[in-house]
Amino acid sequence: MAYSEKFREKLLAKALGPDANVSDIARRAGIPKGTLFAWVDKAKLGSVTSRSKKKRGRPRNSSRWSPEEKLRLLTQAEGLSDEELGAFLRKEGLHEVDLAEIRAAAIAGLEPPKRQVGLTPEQEENKQLRRELNRKEKALAEAAALLVLSKKYKAIMGDEDDDTGGNNGENS
Repeated sequence: MAYSEKFREKLLAKALGPDANVSDIARRAGIPKGTLFAWVDKAKLGSVTSRSKKKRGRPRNSSRWSPEEKLRLLTQAEGLSDEELGAFLRKEGLHEVDLAEIRAAAIAGLEPPKRQVGLTPEQEENKQLRRELNRKEKALAEAAALLVLSKKYKAIMGDEDDDTGGNNGENS
């Protein structure tokens, strides 16, 4: 069934108002509550506009708001009680999540820029050279330890067990 634009706008104004019960409004108007819920969802997404939204002229998507508008919203919302904040958000067509996103973006804009994540080619080469040097130092320490152990073994056992003498494993 097709409904007039005026009828739709009137029902949306009631359904989007404070303390609105969409099911009751749909029942009183004689339309399926699923239809009214769909209109409300579309209105919240901005695809169906009501006269009250046209008057305000503010986009629902907070990322499209100007910085001045965002600052105004933050300053007006600061210090409001829960009931006042709820009324303010309904008047502005916002949700608490939207306000939180605007606040987080403002705070992030005040922080100094983060350092570069990637390394420069010189830093990458330096890192690679340090790894190679560390590996070689460990290998040298291991070789030195084996040499010390070998000398201690020879000192304890004597030269009689040394079969590395001058014949290189040849039998005469």
